[in-house]
Amino acid sequence: MVPPEKDQQALGHTSDGDHRSDLVAVRTDQTDIATSGMIHLLVFLLGEQRYALRLSAVEKIVLMVEITPLPKAPEVVLGVINLQGRIIPVIDIRRRFRLPKKETALYDHLVIARTSRRAVALVVDAAADVTSCVEQDVVAADAVVPNMEYVEGVAKLDDGIVLIHDLDKFLALEEEETLTNALSQGNET
Repeated sequence: MVPPEKDQQALGHTSDGDHRSDLVAVRTDQTDIATSGMIHLLVFLLGEQRYALRLSAVEKIVLMVEITPLPKAPEVVLGVINLQGRIIPVIDIRRRFRLPKKETALYDHLVIARTSRRAVALVVDAAADVTSCVEQDVVAADAVVPNMEYVEGVAKLDDGIVLIHDLDKFLALEEEETLTNALSQGNET
């Protein structure tokens, strides 16, 4: 577990009281990520449940901003955001995980992460921690429950377990194509 002062620094929170910036950065220096035998994770919350993404997939974390609806996008896509001139689709992972619906709030976070195809923003209640575990402490998803969609594995941490999600499986091929078409139509208008 990362000490609180390091946790805040790792998640990009500042203690200078400047609340004008909506950017909460995550340091993803590749030399830090490539530590032998270790897996580095961003742990986030949806309600009381903890989930994780590989830190190498995470670009940054921003506070909630206005989401512009995207016509003809897949149901799991809430819309798009403009992040420093980049148009990024926002994925409703609550819907993807079949969790109860929750209206977005200003204190929610968007985890900006990369799939093998594009950058996406994931709506989360909070970014909780940046942590590490040894590869041997990760159990493959199929070894826990066969056909666990979107889950790469289950990590055993000092303070409990977290499900590590595979961003490349978040959108089915058909959803990916629908999103690509919706984004290209949005750019034409």
